[in-house]
Amino acid sequence: MSLEVRREAEHAAAGLPPLLVEARRIAATVQQGVHGRRRAGPGETFWQFRRYESGDPASLIDWRRSAKSDRHYVREQEWEASATVWLWRDASPSMNFASPGLSVTKRHRADVLLLALADLLLRGGEQVALLGEGRRPSRGSAALARLGEAVGRDNGDAAGLPGREALPRHAQIVLIGDFLDPPDAIEHAVRGLAGDGAEGSLVQILDPAEESLPYSGRVRFKGLEGEGDPLIGRVEAIRPAYHARLAAQREALTTLCRRLGWRFLGHRTDHTPETALLALYLGLSGEASRHQ
Repeated sequence: MSLEVRREAEHAAAGLPPLLVEARRIAATVQQGVHGRRRAGPGETFWQFRRYESGDPASLIDWRRSAKSDRHYVREQEWEASATVWLWRDASPSMNFASPGLSVTKRHRADVLLLALADLLLRGGEQVALLGEGRRPSRGSAALARLGEAVGRDNGDAAGLPGREALPRHAQIVLIGDFLDPPDAIEHAVRGLAGDGAEGSLVQILDPAEESLPYSGRVRFKGLEGEGDPLIGRVEAIRPAYHARLAAQREALTTLCRRLGWRFLGHRTDHTPETALLALYLGLSGEASRHQ
């Protein structure tokens, strides 16, 4: 990280809650690996020269640049119209889980990813809004502080899926949670938001123990959302069936996203948040295809 970026992050972090400090640090790190959400379009800021193509209006040709070679070049401007990204993360009790030896809960990682992504988007001039909060989308440094306050106010008894909400046509949506609800319920919730052609990303966050089921012998599992506390006599005996069911859940999520034209991203809390944030941000910015 450059000294300038580090100073900016430290200055921005002064007086912020620890969650926002962590989110801003992660966002500053990821920002070094991207070049912003730049794209060609109407605007006043020069972006790049490209070769003239059949069908381009002659008025777009930059004759001064073209005179330096035997080809014609078009001067492209940077697209300046900001986008609005609607963010949501699961704040239900199941997100408070962290396996033994791991201090990061799914809820904490979801909060950090949401705020770090918002920070990156706001730095790029985009507008952000929190689904279900009832506030208009906003931009600028104050918007991140408001988002942090809203995230911090959540008492952890929220629903595990987003509610239906009227969004602008072709909105961009990011949903972050464990998505362990029945696939039909998840599809109903997601389609309720995607009905007007919204583009979206769905991020499934799991604890490593939820993927591997590393326990053995007689274990009592505690339900965090009223499922009861089942006692399993030999956990290793049910492990194959558990893995198959989890794989089916993930396949259902992947298929749903594919049908809607959304992006699906899986993330584990024992992995670094920067990796997930970079993939998510590049997907939103449209740079993913240019980095493959």
